[in-house]
Amino acid sequence: MKKKTEIIITGRPVAKARPRFYRRGNHVGTYNDQTTEEGRWMLQASGQIKEIVPEGTPITLRCLFCMPIPKSMSKKQREATIYHIKRPDLDNLVKFVKDCLNGLAWRDDSQVSELFAGKVYSDEPRTEIWIEYDE
Repeated sequence: MKKKTEIIITGRPVAKARPRFYRRGNHVGTYNDQTTEEGRWMLQASGQIKEIVPEGTPITLRCLFCMPIPKSMSKKQREATIYHIKRPDLDNLVKFVKDCLNGLAWRDDSQVSELFAGKVYSDEPRTEIWIEYDE
C-alpha cells in the first residue's frame, strides 16, 4: 500500500544558492546566507509532515513550483504562457527542497528514487510537494 504526504509551502519558491566565501588574513571560510529562508521554509513544512519515511525506503518525489507572474507581462502573454522558463533553474529549486526535507520527511535524500518536477506561472506563488512510498 502506498503512503502519500502532500506539502504546500506558500510564497515564492526558493532555489538553492551557492555557498559564500570570506577571507580573514590567510584564512578562507564559507557560510550559508540562506539559513533564515531555510528556517521559515522548514517551519511551514514540519507542520504538514506527519511521519518520517523509514530508512532504506525508496521515495517518489513530485514537486510543482508555482512562480509569480511578472507585472510586465501583458494580459495576452499571461493567457498564452503557462511554463516558467527563466531563472531560478529547476534543479536548484529541487535541490533546496531535498536539502530542507532531509531529516524532516526522510532520513537521507538518497532515498529519492523517482523525481518529477515542473515550473509554472501562477497568481498564487507556492511550492507543492508530494511524497509517495510503500509501507
